[in-house]
Amino acid sequence: MASHRKPRTRVLASPGSRRTAVGITTAALASVTLLSQSAEAAPSSPRPTVEEVKKNVDDLYRQAEVATQKYNAVKERAEQRRDKVNQLQDSAAHRTDKLNASRRELGTYAAAQYRTGGMSPTAQLILAKDPQQFADRSHLMERLTGRQQQAVADYQEQQAAAAHERAEAVHSLEQLQESQTALQESKRTVQAKLTEARQLLSRLTAQEKARLAELDRKKEEAAQRKADEMARRQAEKEHKGNPEGNGGSGDGSTDGSAGGSGDGTSLTKAKKALAFARAQMGKPYVWGATGPNSYDCSGLTQAAWKAAGVSLPRTTWDQVKTGERVATKDLQPGDLVFFFKDISHVGMYIGGGKMIHAPKPGASVRVESIYYMPVYGSIRPA
Repeated sequence: MASHRKPRTRVLASPGSRRTAVGITTAALASVTLLSQSAEAAPSSPRPTVEEVKKNVDDLYRQAEVATQKYNAVKERAEQRRDKVNQLQDSAAHRTDKLNASRRELGTYAAAQYRTGGMSPTAQLILAKDPQQFADRSHLMERLTGRQQQAVADYQEQQAAAAHERAEAVHSLEQLQESQTALQESKRTVQAKLTEARQLLSRLTAQEKARLAELDRKKEEAAQRKADEMARRQAEKEHKGNPEGNGGSGDGSTDGSAGGSGDGTSLTKAKKALAFARAQMGKPYVWGATGPNSYDCSGLTQAAWKAAGVSLPRTTWDQVKTGERVATKDLQPGDLVFFFKDISHVGMYIGGGKMIHAPKPGASVRVESIYYMPVYGSIRPA
């Protein structure tokens, strides 16, 4: 009986085929081995240390603060230009009303002269493409009465003024649009820096975050030791100037009289500014904010001194140019202390080597040693 089994398929039966299979297998294994060796040989990117992360985050916060000051400056210019555009538009509308009134008065003369026959000189003036040139013709002016001449002069004046104001309004609108574009660019820069800083912090393990907190604590302790030393020196100086111990609070942090200098008006204003700043304690730092619910560093100092009746510019770069320059050793409560070579941060001195300031995103308005950051310089607004 014939077998119904399916015949086996012979694969690579020839010696040559077997050699080919062995060659392919060997090559594949060699490729895998090389890839494995390459993967092992390729150096993996080393994980940054906590110290490196802290430095990078601090740098990013500073860059964000510089970008924030640029944003504040551009925003201030944009608001000024917006106000100017609004004023020009209101003025142009008022000028148009005056122009229409002058035109109506000329129309009255033109209608009266038309009734006497022919196109009147006044009507020709209204229809002329260049009224000034037309009016300069002496024979026309001779035929106009004194009142008509005044009407022509008023019309020409209003027409020229309206044209000038329209041109100025267009130019101001163009400047405003440029400012708004720059404002958006500064905003994107700030947001990018802050996002990058948050991403760096989010990659830290719990152990690394604890290490970062320890580094911050040590930095604060070192800054506080310097503040304590400054408070001691100021107390000694005050005691020498007032050996009886009357007036003055030791560290000058409560009554605004540290150092014993300055007139009564200035000290009163400084007290008001300090009182305002203290009332903002705990409110969050928000870049570009000027209150009342949140502040950036220069927004806080501007608002505090505004409460004392003193107008300060918006940015740290402009605030540092306002008022009297003061040495660090001669600081009094209410003085503004600026930080870093780029003058990107500011705080209000309260005495004892300390300040109130809006520190950075994620932090609230608080008291801190002025030595937590490198001091650039100080000013006394009033």
